[in-house]
Amino acid sequence: MLIITLISTLAICFCIHIFFLIKYIQRHQEKFLWRFINAVVVNIFLAAGCILIAIFRPAEIANMNVTLLVWILAGIMMAAMLIFQILIFHRIYKRSKLPEHYHYNFFGKKVLHSTVAHPAEVGLFFASIPFLLFAGAYFIARLIKFFI
Repeated sequence: MLIITLISTLAICFCIHIFFLIKYIQRHQEKFLWRFINAVVVNIFLAAGCILIAIFRPAEIANMNVTLLVWILAGIMMAAMLIFQILIFHRIYKRSKLPEHYHYNFFGKKVLHSTVAHPAEVGLFFASIPFLLFAGAYFIARLIKFFI
């Protein structure tokens, strides 16, 4: 069980690591650089813990419940993709309410400009859909199988 916890935590920390790297590249703020460095250090220690367990207790690796590990990681991935899509939708919705992103036509209807949704946001939204669907389907199927 310890190795499953370490690997799951390592996977989550790796996602956080990538997130801070992207934020640092986007904004060039020092706080994201330090968070990225902290994530690197945490990942190194978690990976070292996994390596030490693999070296000194190989029975832990042999007895590892891979199905449980994949189920947990699929659930985490599903939740992360769902939150990611909600955040993108929320940003586009907030931007659609700003007056510089729309005008009224002759009939008094609001017409949104193409500046409401950035191409990168639309691309990321649609690129994350398969991950949400695959991870969500596996997670829900395993959850139903667990209760039946």
